[in-house]
Amino acid sequence: MRKEEGDDVTRLTREVSATLQRVLSESPQINHCLNRIRSEGYEVSLVLEATLGFSRAEGRGDASPTFDVRVEKAEPAPLRMTPLDKKFLRSLKITVDHDEE
Repeated sequence: MRKEEGDDVTRLTREVSATLQRVLSESPQINHCLNRIRSEGYEVSLVLEATLGFSRAEGRGDASPTFDVRVEKAEPAPLRMTPLDKKFLRSLKITVDHDEE
């Protein structure tokens, strides 16, 4: 890959990243869900990972560039529960492990 092509891919990747961040932060649905979680007394951390794959389309002339977005499932963050969390889950008849913390 030529340096100019690499610079183009880097620029395009940054544009996609900035657009995704803006769209997610402006989404009324996401903000509503996060605010509901916060109103229940929880702190929220939202981490999304996206993999962008670029390849030059041969013989397409000046056609718009295409890209593929693939979201891969990562290991979940460790769950930290307070005694109040456990009590709430038990009230819903959800089994809670009694591990020492």
